Amino acid sequence: MTTLADYRALVPLTLLVLFGMHQVYAAELLVEVQDSKGAKLKDAVVFVENTKTAGIAPTAGYELEQKSKQFNPQVSVVQVGTSINFPNRDKVRHHVYSFSPAKKFELKLYSGVPANPVLFDKAGTVVLGCNIHDTMLAYVYIVDTPYFAKTDSNGVAKLANVPEENYILKVWHYALQQENKVVEQSISVKSSNKAIPVKLEINYANLIQGE
Repeated sequence: MTTLADYRALVPLTLLVLFGMHQVYAAELLVEVQDSKGAKLKDAVVFVENTKTAGIAPTAGYELEQKSKQFNPQVSVVQVGTSINFPNRDKVRHHVYSFSPAKKFELKLYSGVPANPVLFDKAGTVVLGCNIHDTMLAYVYIVDTPYFAKTDSNGVAKLANVPEENYILKVWHYALQQENKVVEQSISVKSSNKAIPVKLEINYANLIQGE
């Protein structure tokens, strides 16, 4: 005969099993990106995707300023559904535009901060320009996953708090030899993972000055 005391003893064990079945650990994923000559590659976009990553809403907006007649930063990566503000911190006016299929828009000649941010609601590459200053150029890469980063001056991207699961790792750079080609590979994220090396074929003529 099962007593009330027996049921009380079983409850903690049952809860432990249920919660244990759904426990997911997270890890930091490091990716080292180089060009074909072995040089460290800055501003490469690195992200991971699987069936669970699409459609997760972004947690914050983004700011892409114009200063000293340049976009800052010149390469950005944001999540689908992110609103970007384009403050003009120069003393001259700018006219920001994009003809890219992922986001076509125009911010006509203005100073200061536009009244409304621009919503980037489709994955892909967006190239930005200024109708007044032809030398101004920037790239926004939109990803449909919350797990993304951009490589630093050492060619390293750090993706924090990535659940330990299987993913497709994808890497993009604005100066790829094959324009808009995404280099990808299957990976399994674990806390014990070493940095993953990736090499890209780069068209050096398209590198932004100072890279």
